[in-house]
Amino acid sequence: MNRLLITGGEVVTEAATYTADVLIQEGLVVAIGRDLSPADAVVVDATGKLVLPGCVDMHTHLEAPHNELDDPSEGAVTCDGFPDGSIAAAVGGTTTIVDFATQSPGTSFQATLEQWKQRLRDRPPAVDVGFHMIVTDMAYPGAEDDLARMCDEGVTSYKLFLAYKESPLWVDDSTLFRVAQVAAKSGALVMAHAENGGAIEVLQEQALQRGDTAPIWHSYTRPVRTESEAISRVATLCGIAEAPAYIMHVSCREAAEVVAYERDRGSRLWAETCPHYLAFTEDKLLGDWSEAAKYLVTPPIRENGHADALWAALRDGTLSVVSTDHCPWLTRWKDAATDFFTIPNGVPGIENRLEVMYELGVRQGRLDLTRLVDLLCAAPARLFGMFPKKGTIAIGSSGDIVIFDPRREKVITADEEMSKCDYTIYEGFRMEGSVETVVFGGEIIVRDGRYVAQFERGGFLPRARFSEPS
Repeated sequence: MNRLLITGGEVVTEAATYTADVLIQEGLVVAIGRDLSPADAVVVDATGKLVLPGCVDMHTHLEAPHNELDDPSEGAVTCDGFPDGSIAAAVGGTTTIVDFATQSPGTSFQATLEQWKQRLRDRPPAVDVGFHMIVTDMAYPGAEDDLARMCDEGVTSYKLFLAYKESPLWVDDSTLFRVAQVAAKSGALVMAHAENGGAIEVLQEQALQRGDTAPIWHSYTRPVRTESEAISRVATLCGIAEAPAYIMHVSCREAAEVVAYERDRGSRLWAETCPHYLAFTEDKLLGDWSEAAKYLVTPPIRENGHADALWAALRDGTLSVVSTDHCPWLTRWKDAATDFFTIPNGVPGIENRLEVMYELGVRQGRLDLTRLVDLLCAAPARLFGMFPKKGTIAIGSSGDIVIFDPRREKVITADEEMSKCDYTIYEGFRMEGSVETVVFGGEIIVRDGRYVAQFERGGFLPRARFSEPS
């Protein structure tokens, strides 16, 4: 019988912190207590360490298409595939990710899902992978019924892009509303990249006509009100349809204020932010083109003051989740662009979230440990149909555990990252506290910060329908 006993550590969940042993048997937590001593168990001593649930990252872009959805050429998809991207996630303490099945216009949702599940079969991941369905086309016959059936397949969240009006990804308000109506009936969660694509398109065209092409103009053509307006619109249309909604990558004070306002008046609305909005400011987009392009992400990193507002929103519950929006592009692909508009959007981060958030949040006094675990583990698992199997340490939960050494010093450098991306936005970032051991389904897959599994053990993870968090 496969048994793993983690002894003497400080167990941290979203609700409490306490010293205990944790016994995992046949992939599940079966006992939590003091002085456990089952026969034939592999013992891991966690004395002086934190014992955390495996983290849940519900916003990643592995093998993600750029602009034209079916372009197979180099640079048309992000540089991390499911094996290497999920290994990077595991090394960073993440044992569950939810990525995206991207519908090409004219393709059914069922066919889209099968295409992406086949990718997992062809290139098995190191951790469990669920999918959100990116909706681009509701015009084909039977689209509503086809989309609703995704919930039966364990795909219980539908993503919509209100930004990128120049791209096949963009959807109009009628499509958003139709999808919200389907979600309300099928038990799904509507997810939105909330920016006003029309206004941004005009600002971008005007900037390019003037010759304003530097990376900083990516930020200048996406002012904060294009984000806050779109969030209000999502809340309104989903409210009319009586569907729950989730706002992705909130980047600024104004956006967080709209989320707070909508939640205060009863909207079924939740939202996330990402570590790069908490760690950096807009000045990263100034100066040398190649260096600035590394930080080009959408929505953009904002000017001074917004990060403080986002930290406050994390503390007071306005923002519920911190995810990575891991979307890695090689430096040469970013350098090949001729202006801000053609630089591939996105930054890497799947490997760094827990350690960066521990340093900036816990060590620097912005968050306590239980809130950190809620933001990175429990809340995303609850909102996306995985709790309590994922996101917590409890009897019956998955044997996904992170042993975190709060005294272990580390400097982040791209040379030691598992991601295939050739840079990290956290280059030279010094911290005290890092991932030591990662257990996935009762098996040690990371030891001393290194991936040690003999083969990738993860696969497709179906999720339950949306249930209102208590």
